[in-house]
Parts: sequence; C-alpha cells; structure tokens
Amino acid sequence: MIGVLPSPLDAAELARNTLTLDDDAQAIVARLATPPEGRRWTALATPGLDGVVFASMSQLRADVGHLDLLAVDPGARRSGLGRALVAAAEEWLRAEGAGEIRFAGNPPCYAWPGIDVRYTPAVCLAENLGYERFQTGWNMTADLTGDLTADADVARLADHGVTVRAAPAGERTEVAEFVRKTWNDSWAWEAEQATGCHYAERGGEILGFAAWGSRPHWFGPMGTAEAARGLGVGRVLLRRCLAEQAATGLRSAQISWVGPTHFYAKAIGARVERVFWLYRRALGARQQEGS
Repeated sequence: MIGVLPSPLDAAELARNTLTLDDDAQAIVARLATPPEGRRWTALATPGLDGVVFASMSQLRADVGHLDLLAVDPGARRSGLGRALVAAAEEWLRAEGAGEIRFAGNPPCYAWPGIDVRYTPAVCLAENLGYERFQTGWNMTADLTGDLTADADVARLADHGVTVRAAPAGERTEVAEFVRKTWNDSWAWEAEQATGCHYAERGGEILGFAAWGSRPHWFGPMGTAEAARGLGVGRVLLRRCLAEQAATGLRSAQISWVGPTHFYAKAIGARVERVFWLYRRALGARQQEGS
C-alpha cells in the first residue's frame, strides 16, 4: 500500500540509483523537500521504498497540481508501481482541489521543467495514462573550462556608472525585492535561496541580477531591468556566476528552463542540450484504452 513517506530525504538513494541522467539526484530530492513557505506538497512511497512520487499544488493557479518527481527502482519496473504511484498522487492532488495535473515544473522549487525526453519509461507512462504534451522546455549547457573573466566589461560598465557586486546569503533583501517587483515572487525566492547571487546597480538603483545553485550544476534565474538593456549587464552577471561555479570544480553548468536561447549562445557559446516535454491531464478525463 502506498503511503506518505515520513522523511522525504529517505528517497535520496532511490533517486540516485534511478535518475541516471542526473548526477545530483540527491540534491533534487533535498530541494523538493524544502519548498517555499505555504506550498502544499507530499511525498508518497511504496512500503519497500522501491518507488516514490513527489506532488505539489501550484501557488500560481489554485486548480493545478504537479507531479514533481517519479522514481521506480529498475528492478521493480513493469509491475504497475509507476501507475499506482501516479494514481495515489492524483488522488492526493484531487483532495487538495486540483482539476488539472501536470508532469511539469512547479516554480520556483522544481526538479526539471518537465520530463527529460531521454527518460523513456516516464514519457511512455505519462502518455499511456492519457497525459497530453502541451509544451517543450530546454536547458542549455555552458562550458566552464574556458576564460570566464569579465574585467574589461566590468570596467566599461563602470564608465557608465554601473557597479557589479556579490550579494552574500542573508544579505539579499534589496535584491529579492527588486526581483519581486520587476518579475515575480518565484524568482525572488530562487534568488534568496541560491548558492551565489550577483547584481548590478547605478546610483543606488539595482539594474539586474543573476543567481546560481538551486542545484549545484544549475544556473538561473537571471534578469536585467529595462533601463539597463543594451549595456551588457547580463553578460557580466552571467560570467560572474559561472566563474563561481567553475571555482567549485564543475566543468559545465546547466542554464535551466531557458528563455532567450540566442543570448546565452552568443554570450558564452552555450548549447541546447536537455529537452523536456511538459504534460497535463484534466482530472476526470477518460484514460486511453488499455492504459
């Protein structure tokens, strides 16, 4: 019988053995187990802990629930565990008020934008259960082995009165408020939780920010205010963050759930690599025959 996992972090080892495309799988579990205040979520598991599912309600739409992570031990597959775990998560989400369920990231605390297309069993399960693909997301890979210095650009920004600074953990109130007012609460939370955060300011006014470390290999979010567009602020902030990631010993970083593909390709030669399919299904919709 599937039940609530008393300690969600107990799923870390299963995730490590199952999520073979993610060498930071244990960090994924830790992230999902420490969501923003107010998020309604659960972690459900089989008695022998050979299968687990994390589910949460959206804080943006009251009627949308998310399947955040599904992992089934390879030795226990083809026995209906994945289907049973999804059904249990759907029932929990239904009780929380969800009318639509998504295999898609629930910002700001998510494992992936959707299902990595290379996790074939998960793709097949979603489609067999009647979930429809409604969007595609992607990550870009940044090489961290090259020159990531930005001294010349920093000096050029200084000529325009712009200063670039690091925002240490615990000292990001002003940066978070800028992000919240300019973009949204989700990015503000990520900036506050990030391992590293940098920002640009002019005359006491913050113009842009960049953060990394929602997962050790991941960069983002990043944004530049309209007043600073064209100055090259984003490129400097990006390089500052990537240089910090490189200093931890990483040789590459994932730019998560990318929007401006062209910017990252031009600024640091990043390439599209991980592709994710986002799925959704209305609760109560009839599943496919034979599912």
